[in-house]
Amino acid sequence: MPRTPPFKEIIARSPLVFVIGVAGDSGSGKTTFTNAIREIFGPDLVATITLDDYHTYDREERHHLDITPLHPDANNLSGLEADVAHLKQGYAIEKPVYNHATGTFDPPIPFPSKKILILEGLHTLFTPALRDLVDFSVFVDPDREVKYAWKRQRDTGQRGYSPDEVNGEIARREADYATYIEPQRCNADAIIRIGYSKYGKDLGPAKNVYSISLLQNPMDQAVRNTSLSIDLTSLLAFHESEFSIEFSTQRIECSFLRSLTFDGEMNYDTVRNLELSIEHQTGIHPIEMFAGRKVVTPTNIVQLLLSWRIINRRIFLQDHR
Repeated sequence: MPRTPPFKEIIARSPLVFVIGVAGDSGSGKTTFTNAIREIFGPDLVATITLDDYHTYDREERHHLDITPLHPDANNLSGLEADVAHLKQGYAIEKPVYNHATGTFDPPIPFPSKKILILEGLHTLFTPALRDLVDFSVFVDPDREVKYAWKRQRDTGQRGYSPDEVNGEIARREADYATYIEPQRCNADAIIRIGYSKYGKDLGPAKNVYSISLLQNPMDQAVRNTSLSIDLTSLLAFHESEFSIEFSTQRIECSFLRSLTFDGEMNYDTVRNLELSIEHQTGIHPIEMFAGRKVVTPTNIVQLLLSWRIINRRIFLQDHR
């Protein structure tokens, strides 16, 4: 009987370029929730485009024009659409490069087409053309207090802004966020909401423990099952940290969505079952993103659940070509 090739090998042979679109505000943690896909499939198959590279103006020009990066007119969205279309057809592009350290543009770089393309940025789902090019979409939606704490930490620590500059930029951006960025939630396949843990606000900065909700419509394309198993014996005998799992229905502007919320710290064994399920689905061994850790966070669990959902969509497209 012929061997069924691992899913990673199937993706490598396939002409299909699968596009994952992640939208959300600046500093909202967009990169975090697709890291599992990069870990699972590796750099030979996965490429990432940060939409900041498609800014139309540099930092000084934006200041002079009094326009924020959140305004569509401050971004070359038509150029982005054309480049993603070329990549999806298997062609390489010359990608622009925005340098956050200097606030200016570096020379463009050659950018090859790979089998999985991740788009991360403010306007990933803004235009109909971009939405048509994306095969699976996510909107990352932290609470304001969490988001702005992260942005202050990143922009002062990594991008050279002063605290006053960051606070001023936050205030300038709020209206554009409400007008241009937040409505993209209605076009996402999944929404990730992030708040401070009910077990203590200090757990966020100290241990990266937040309350994380994964919201989505009921799945109608599930082709693989997975399980989230909890060993009650281990839990009652050995578990030292508080945690909770909650299933609910939440209302956003466009519809009611199913929500799975995790909070606190959980034993690594719980996430290991998810890793094993994804190994079984993909034929990729080993998947051990959090090996050696005693406990894992809600972020870790949602990373893996989101990866399972994305893999399901990719398998569905493969099976229905």
